[in-house]
Amino acid sequence: MVKVERLFDVAYYAQEKYNLDNYLTTKYNEKWQSISNKDFIETANHISKYLIQNNINPGDKVALITTANRTEWNLMDQAVLQIGAHTVPIYPTVSGEELEYIFNHSEAKICFVSDKALYDKIEKIQSKLQFLTTIYSFEEIEGIISIEKIIEEGKKLATDEVLNELRTKVQPNDLASIIYTSGTTGRPKGVMLSHNNIIQNFLGCQDRVPFKYGKDKALSFLPCCHVYERMLLYLYQYGGVSIYFAESIDKIAININEVHPNVMCVVPRLLEKVYDKIIEKGTNLSGIKRKIFFWSVEVGEQFEVVENQGFLYNLKLNLAKKLVLNKWREGLGGELDIIVSGSAPLQQRLAKVFSAAGIIVMEGYGLTETSPVISVNTPLNNNYKIGTIGKPINNVEVKIAEDGEILTKGPCVMLGYYKDEEKTAEVIKDGYFHTEDIGELDKDGFLRITDRKKEMFKTSGGKYIAPQVIENAMKASRFIEQIMVVGEGEKMPAAFIQPDFNFVREWAKRKGINIGTSNEDLANNEEVKERFKKVLDSINPQFGHWEQIKRFELTPNIWSIEGGELTPTLKFKRKQIKEKYKDLYDKMYS
Repeated sequence: MVKVERLFDVAYYAQEKYNLDNYLTTKYNEKWQSISNKDFIETANHISKYLIQNNINPGDKVALITTANRTEWNLMDQAVLQIGAHTVPIYPTVSGEELEYIFNHSEAKICFVSDKALYDKIEKIQSKLQFLTTIYSFEEIEGIISIEKIIEEGKKLATDEVLNELRTKVQPNDLASIIYTSGTTGRPKGVMLSHNNIIQNFLGCQDRVPFKYGKDKALSFLPCCHVYERMLLYLYQYGGVSIYFAESIDKIAININEVHPNVMCVVPRLLEKVYDKIIEKGTNLSGIKRKIFFWSVEVGEQFEVVENQGFLYNLKLNLAKKLVLNKWREGLGGELDIIVSGSAPLQQRLAKVFSAAGIIVMEGYGLTETSPVISVNTPLNNNYKIGTIGKPINNVEVKIAEDGEILTKGPCVMLGYYKDEEKTAEVIKDGYFHTEDIGELDKDGFLRITDRKKEMFKTSGGKYIAPQVIENAMKASRFIEQIMVVGEGEKMPAAFIQPDFNFVREWAKRKGINIGTSNEDLANNEEVKERFKKVLDSINPQFGHWEQIKRFELTPNIWSIEGGELTPTLKFKRKQIKEKYKDLYDKMYS
């Protein structure tokens, strides 16, 4: 059996153990096209030979940027790594300024883009990129060498001996990738991950995910450049899970019902949107159907994954499933068993109700610097507790520092930050990586995050405020799309709120309230504000009086990556949001 010591070994291991015909599948021109294990390896080898012939050497950096996940990204990853070069995965949504910084800081020698729009984006700043020699593309672009041409040329090259020699020289602890953190403040940091870092992470997660080995299908749509999705892609391959790449976030619902996946990985925001859509349909029902719908949801929201809740509850749950909840699973392809959620806190009610519907939601936790998973819930062996992010994976150690910070060590911790020994030394001390997250381990060993160390702040009265905890509770309301708690150094906390504009308009229509036509009109409407005040007043009692949100302002636009409010992983850029809404901030505290 092939030994998996370098990331490119995974494909050879999967071929020997499973040899799937639908190893990776992408949709081209409205048709799903699969590549087998055998063809994947052969095609990647052709690309490797082309790269060798064109002076890509061990240690060189190759940037990969794609607007959607696709087979070609993975082919390039395999081809680059097995010649001892390093990949630099980049989000397609980063600004031109960040792009320039990443290219120059990483010293990327060549770049592969998926399409003309991304090519144009890089071509605009190409004169400022000190090390970039060539831009290649996955799709046909006039005057640019495409991956298809590279594969054709690679087939003609007799450099198998050189490729084999380079492959043999790559060691497990060698650098594989430099992944630039999206960063909520300052310049992105280049996280150096070795082959062994990522391998140990997916091996550590292997006993947490209940796959049907060699049979399951996964739908992949979180960006390949995100280490979370990338680690899972290796885990899927290692477990003989066929991977289908979704076309885009907008077509995810269509793709789910075409592919019928068994597993997929999400960020909580997507799960929230799916839930809101389902609830919206229930809201539009009337009479007894509406009552049955919301009764079933209420039963689902009481569900515990690994506890027997007694005969009476089980009777109610079976009825709720038959009447309503089973339709949720049918609407998501009918075969979805597992949703892995990470990157941000998940509302407990979502974990409960989807799990009650037969789709187990496994919430996990990690960082780019830890390859990424530190802990994850699993229904296997009763290692599941809603409201936590699970127990640490087996090859990772976690401890809580005196100030509450989560510290971790193990083979998954990064090599360091590229070209930044000072920052590396700041976060890795005595062998432990300092996560900057505040948390606790309960008596059963389950980890819980209470906030980000850098995001906690003090009011003028000296009281600590943990914004994420408050924000997550408030987002349980359908009126609230996004909320960011502010108030460092002020008398009390306050909040910027981005309403769920569609829901608020539906509410206003039902109530016969005229809120105008624009988002600005909605955000400034006094009756709307009064309704939001009631929402906050209903949730505030969960918190100490010093933590309660008494002042707020509604923002008139949708927070987005493009608008500069969110990072590519959908985290708040808190400093930028505060600056953008400075007038509203001053209004709350005037």
